[in-house]
Amino acid sequence: MKTSISPAAASAVGLLCNLLLAAGKIAAGALTGLLSVMADGFNNLSDCGGSIVALVSYRVSEKPADREHPYGHRRAEYVASMGIAFLVLVLAVELGRESLEKALAGGTEFTVLWVYVLLAVSVAVKAAMFVFYRYAAKKTGSDPLRAAATDSACDCVATLAVLIGALISDYTFLAVDGWMGLAVALFIAWQGVRLLKEAGSKLLGQAPDEALVARLRALLLSGEGVLGVHDIRVYCYGRGAAFATAHVEMDARLPALASHTVLDGLERTAKEKEGVSLTLHLDPVVVDDAEAKLLEERLRAAVEGMTEGVNIHDFRLVRGARVKAVFEVGIPFACPMRDEDVLAFVGQAVRVLGDYDPVVTVERE
Repeated sequence: MKTSISPAAASAVGLLCNLLLAAGKIAAGALTGLLSVMADGFNNLSDCGGSIVALVSYRVSEKPADREHPYGHRRAEYVASMGIAFLVLVLAVELGRESLEKALAGGTEFTVLWVYVLLAVSVAVKAAMFVFYRYAAKKTGSDPLRAAATDSACDCVATLAVLIGALISDYTFLAVDGWMGLAVALFIAWQGVRLLKEAGSKLLGQAPDEALVARLRALLLSGEGVLGVHDIRVYCYGRGAAFATAHVEMDARLPALASHTVLDGLERTAKEKEGVSLTLHLDPVVVDDAEAKLLEERLRAAVEGMTEGVNIHDFRLVRGARVKAVFEVGIPFACPMRDEDVLAFVGQAVRVLGDYDPVVTVERE
């Protein structure tokens, strides 16, 4: 019998395991005075926050778009993640302060046998959670579950550090509990900063997955009669809510209805295969304009050394009282040149090549 697991069910299992581990370690730390054990328990408690965020995000993802939120509600996950990150950072600062005070004060603690058993069980449980999360992530394609798998692996290392610190305290009589607690507090702070940075980046509009952009480009270039593709823009509004726009070059001699039929089919395919709501813009190309083709080739050669990754597209000549060279220049975000300097450089290159008026649009790609 074939079984399946949902992201919500996997997160619920993780929440229960982390709650049990947190309760056991916090209680053990309070009873024995071992701050490192208590800090590790609070680390598990912070993981509960991640599981809750994942559960909430799955629930919110079922809510349809409405008038006030036409792109859905899935970015609520990022807002909740930032709230959890701030709580984790506050917790890390307080644990770090207490651990530092204890480390400076000195003193030796002895670990009872059942605490060792608890820490060993915790390592085993976290290792099992890593395997479980990774399996569930592969089956569901869930990014939060992938992150939970990585977090579980990190927790194994943190708990092992606490276990080693307890052994050192017992067998060498060195007061390392405070220092190990400080180390765990720093680890928790690092987790909080990472979570805050990731959520903030997504809220600001994180760059799309390069593999997804490459697949969309390949899909568009496979369209019948498509000569080129540029200006692919992907906008993500949370898990499973991706929108994109792109410019597709086709022969200007084709009937408008024929070109529209091709683009319409590509939009449907992108939705079916990639889950992306795609909107395409048609760029008609005059393929038999020898003068335009020659000028474009000469212009590409002229600007090739301006910056790495420069891209000229949507090139055409508009003839009237004066001949205008209309095109777009794509440059990478890493290019140190200002857009104004690029515009001046390319415009001058066009004038050197002939009696043309450049109409240039500079875009960061």
